[in-house]
Amino acid sequence: MIQSRQNFSLQALRLLAALTLGLGVQTGFAQAPSNYPTRQLTMVVPNATGGTNDIVGRIIALELAEEFKQSVVLVNRPGAGGNIGTAQTKTAAPDGYTLLMTVNSVQAINPALYKNVGFDPVKDFIPITIIGSVPNVLVVHPSFAAKTLTEFLALIKANPGKYQYASAGNGTLNHLLGVMMDQMGGYKMEHIPYKGVAPAMADVLGGQVPIAFASLPSALSNIRQGQLRALGVSTPKRSPSLPDVPAMIEQIPGFSGELWVGLFALAGTPPEVVAKVYKATATVMQKPAVQKKLTDLGLELAFDTPAQFKVRLDQDIVKWGAIVKASGAKVD
Repeated sequence: MIQSRQNFSLQALRLLAALTLGLGVQTGFAQAPSNYPTRQLTMVVPNATGGTNDIVGRIIALELAEEFKQSVVLVNRPGAGGNIGTAQTKTAAPDGYTLLMTVNSVQAINPALYKNVGFDPVKDFIPITIIGSVPNVLVVHPSFAAKTLTEFLALIKANPGKYQYASAGNGTLNHLLGVMMDQMGGYKMEHIPYKGVAPAMADVLGGQVPIAFASLPSALSNIRQGQLRALGVSTPKRSPSLPDVPAMIEQIPGFSGELWVGLFALAGTPPEVVAKVYKATATVMQKPAVQKKLTDLGLELAFDTPAQFKVRLDQDIVKWGAIVKASGAKVD
């Protein structure tokens, strides 16, 4: 939900104050060196163009360039589910001129999924802030018998292993949400992994595999056109984009899993530089036009301080690590 400029301005100031306290500042706000930044910044997205974090990164990079009066160049470094670009990024100088815009599937899931990701999400990076989170939505083909979440869960419970759900591959978020549903509610579906989101959704839209957990931005137009039926969202609360669709936690206690997009600095970046990047990002996020662009993507805005972001990252690493282990998924 888009907040008013006045309310968010007050919230941003409180968050900035919390940040400076968290960095050990004794009096006043942390002050970045007066000459930072004096040159171009690079924002790395460790995934291909067109993905949620790529689109969000381009919006934020453009706004930060205006705020800093320096160009901010976004560079895509895809490969190995985000591992290649992330591992390459950690080797840059920790001076605030290289930033990482990434998602929790890379930072929290991949370390448990891959034998060697090439980076440590905690030791190699400093959380700056989460820009927002993207709900996943449980969708079915319109021909599927269940019309509501209640009917769906009753049908799955009564027929363990009978129904199939599609995912973008083993260990992906839309695979692990099915594993989580099984763990928390005792439901059992057969997992059908695909090599990417596009072929998975093509078969769901065609009815070959009737069920999927899809990111809201990728499925919203199909839902509105009646090509998919939305039964539940994975966030703790209902999505403003689908207010009549229940949150799955309403019927499966504890069920929550979303894709967040967050901004990181490299480990060793001076605290005052982290503070300045955070302050600039908070300022950018106050702009109604920026908020609208992000919420139009299906993003639910988040305003974590670095300290709050770190807590969320640590919790996600533990949570998704356990779910990956339960799924048995591994990638060499």
